Amino acid sequence: MKYHQGFFKPKNPQKYKGDPTNIAYRSAWELRLMLYFDLQPAIIWWSSEEKVIPYRSPIDNRIHRYFPDFIINKKDINGKIETIMIEVKPKAQTLEPIRKEKTSKRYLNEVMTYGVNQAKWDAAENYCKDRGWKFMIFTESEIFGK
Repeated sequence: MKYHQGFFKPKNPQKYKGDPTNIAYRSAWELRLMLYFDLQPAIIWWSSEEKVIPYRSPIDNRIHRYFPDFIINKKDINGKIETIMIEVKPKAQTLEPIRKEKTSKRYLNEVMTYGVNQAKWDAAENYCKDRGWKFMIFTESEIFGK
């Protein structure tokens, strides 16, 4: 994944929930989704990193703050309106790390990243469930159809 960062200027600022002059993206993948959300007629409104969800980290057992990448409100094919919270991650970070014969520093880092991500996503799932929303993780598969 190439890391591109910048600020997104929507063509339809009225669709953005939050400050439409301060929409930051942290990757080309996020930028691609922002363009889609802004221009797609089925998207009623969207936001980026506007919601804070507390979660307990398995690393230090303390409460931290998680800012999910997106929340969208959209109309489906049947006209039903649904709200979806979306996190954008490389597919590799959504899979449990595979232990090699020798435990490396890289493997330990992957295990910690995976554990923190799981804690964040469990908190997001519960937050969404309480509100009747969906929670989805978008990887390169969902974004590019790979």
